[in-house]
Amino acid sequence: MAAPVRHAVHLATDVVAELNDPLTPILALGAVASAVVGSPVDAALVAAAMGLNAFVGGTQRFRGRLALAKLHEGERQQARRITDRATDLVDAGTLRPGDVLSLRVGDVVPADARLLELTDLEIDESALTGESLPVAKQLDPTPGAPPAERHSLVFAGTTVVSGEAHAVVVTVGADTVSGRAIGLAARTPPSAGIQARLHELTRHAMPLTLGGGALVTALSAIRGTPMRRAAAGGVAIAVAAVPEGLPLVATVAQLAAARRLSARGILVRSPRALEALGRLDTVCFDKTGTLTENALRVAAVTDAQSERIDVTPDAPALVAAARACPATNDDRQPHATDRAILDGASSDAQWEQLAGQPFEASRGYSATVGRTDDGTMWLLVKGAPEIVLSDGAAAAAESLAGDGLRVIAVAGRQLADDEQPELNNGDVLSGLSFLGFVGLAETPRSGAADLIAGLRDAGIASAMLTGDHPQTAHAIARQLGWPDDAPVITGADLIGRDRTGRAELLSGAAVIARVAPEQKLQVVEALRAADRVTAMVGDGTNDAAAIRAANVGVGVRAQASAAARTAADIALTDSDVTVLLEAVAEGRALWRSVSDAVTILVGGNAGEVGFSVLGSLIGGAPPLSTRQFLLVNLMTDLFPAMAVAVTRPDDTPGATALGATLTRDIRNRGIATGIGATTAWLTGRLTPGTQRRTSTMALCGLVGAQLAQTLRGRWRSPLVVGTAAGSAAALVVVVQTPGLSQFFGCTPLGPIAWSGVAAGIATSSVASLLPPLRPT
Repeated sequence: MAAPVRHAVHLATDVVAELNDPLTPILALGAVASAVVGSPVDAALVAAAMGLNAFVGGTQRFRGRLALAKLHEGERQQARRITDRATDLVDAGTLRPGDVLSLRVGDVVPADARLLELTDLEIDESALTGESLPVAKQLDPTPGAPPAERHSLVFAGTTVVSGEAHAVVVTVGADTVSGRAIGLAARTPPSAGIQARLHELTRHAMPLTLGGGALVTALSAIRGTPMRRAAAGGVAIAVAAVPEGLPLVATVAQLAAARRLSARGILVRSPRALEALGRLDTVCFDKTGTLTENALRVAAVTDAQSERIDVTPDAPALVAAARACPATNDDRQPHATDRAILDGASSDAQWEQLAGQPFEASRGYSATVGRTDDGTMWLLVKGAPEIVLSDGAAAAAESLAGDGLRVIAVAGRQLADDEQPELNNGDVLSGLSFLGFVGLAETPRSGAADLIAGLRDAGIASAMLTGDHPQTAHAIARQLGWPDDAPVITGADLIGRDRTGRAELLSGAAVIARVAPEQKLQVVEALRAADRVTAMVGDGTNDAAAIRAANVGVGVRAQASAAARTAADIALTDSDVTVLLEAVAEGRALWRSVSDAVTILVGGNAGEVGFSVLGSLIGGAPPLSTRQFLLVNLMTDLFPAMAVAVTRPDDTPGATALGATLTRDIRNRGIATGIGATTAWLTGRLTPGTQRRTSTMALCGLVGAQLAQTLRGRWRSPLVVGTAAGSAAALVVVVQTPGLSQFFGCTPLGPIAWSGVAAGIATSSVASLLPPLRPT
């Protein structure tokens, strides 16, 4: 199917999907009823309003689909497949179980595969397991072990950081470990927040709408009004009660917020997730790659007496550790520990390396032989304390490890001029003098500590999820700003508990260590089951399911896996994670703005219905026709409410609940609107003039009363003021223009009539300034 045709089909599908709304049946019923009672023009106008809403909403949904497609561009991966002793570069999507792969440094593993042969192979599995350090692989099988301990397998999406290997593909695509994580991520959580609340409001309004229409029809019939005209009055009430702009206003508000955030490096893939940011009370963070840089740094150094000293580039133990890093053929060291040590040490022109033995997991150390500028020969060794030190790890090493650091012991001895030690022989460790310890830690992401502090100030709890050891995780959490007594639990603690039990365990927990991908999902689901509005921030395949399940899924897109990007509602396009605070502020502003817009839409329409029922009771027929009510909603609902929704309020201390507060605001606005319209209508009835003149005064009083209330709430916003002024001017043009005025059932007004309209607006404004009515 050609791209234009495919796009047209998708657009049509999205437009139809937008019609799946509780408002649609009411509008459709109004259109049909208008046609039945002999008002085909009114029916066409109602249908046009319904179609406009669906088209605009569907267009925005379609644009989101195209944006997602662009995210996937350029993500095709290639693999080296061995066939008949030749190595071919193929599309990874063509791999099948049984194919043999060649893996080299820098390769991203294209499928889950069992190792056939290897040389010093180490794999970065942080995107899958959350472990920050490379994993040494082996050929011995480890059946039944979790992915983090399956050392004879390599997994799709992980990266070769050292060595090389041949491996046979065992699973591809959705059957891989990362593929299953993406499958979990496909589980879409139920909708909540503004959209769900708006649907609830409209469902509750439906019986009231039908009841109001039936009541007006009955009152008109009792007063002797012909049945066709009485039914037309009931249809008018049904149309008046439907806030046609409600779905559109919410959509436009979300898109406006998304555009503002895009300028700050935040890509909003699901605009409807923004409102959840305004209600957020818990944020779960993946550690590696999200709060940390997935890179090691020198965090501590000791001297030969195991006393900690300042971490400086020329610290003796650090200089010796750098000299113990074997030279490579290029500038990039394959081992993360060597890179961190060399980055932390000063450049060393006084050392000439003559031989080197790189680190291997089976050996536990690396060693070099070199000459200083004074001609002295040295053997230098660095590695695990229990390997390098004959008497085991010293207390200082345990102290460093207790701080969550990876501890490297450094030792050495001076060589005779003709001595040539065998670096691959364990005897090389004999006779060494201890030179000190180097402690390595993960590098916190710039701004991560500020982000945690900012969320705390905003009243939002934070939790860190990681596959690290609890002690290491707790130490990193302290570095990032969590308190020293932050509670720590592990994935093992979650096993065997139901959602309620997990929620109780997670209450107040700041660090969750040793968690598997499915347990991250369980954490998020348990928090949501406990009515916590939860965000999940991550970048790896192991985060994808939890990202999808959260109220707001956030992918750190600068380093995110394809699975995390696919699952995320919001993606950070650069490394500055503090922009999340702006996203939260924008979400709160969105919630407040949409709440105000809903008050305008629903409260104004409630006033219209109340005024119509009162007018039918007094005059025997509704004061306004279906066509006039559509004009009212156009002038007062759609454009002014949209302007309010897309404008950030000046003060947003927190999200406004769409609950009792909204109900009260709707009721108070409805009362003030009804007072203004009734005053203008009664003034028209009590002064000389036609029934059409009275109806026109009621129309202008109704529109004016609502615009005045809208301005009172947002008079500082140029957009809202301009929209309200434009609506008022448009109404005056419609009323005062012959022909156009008659089309809407109006007549041009004179000074006395406009004075009556002004009186109605003033009365409404005074009523809106009175203390709000509250439930008793």
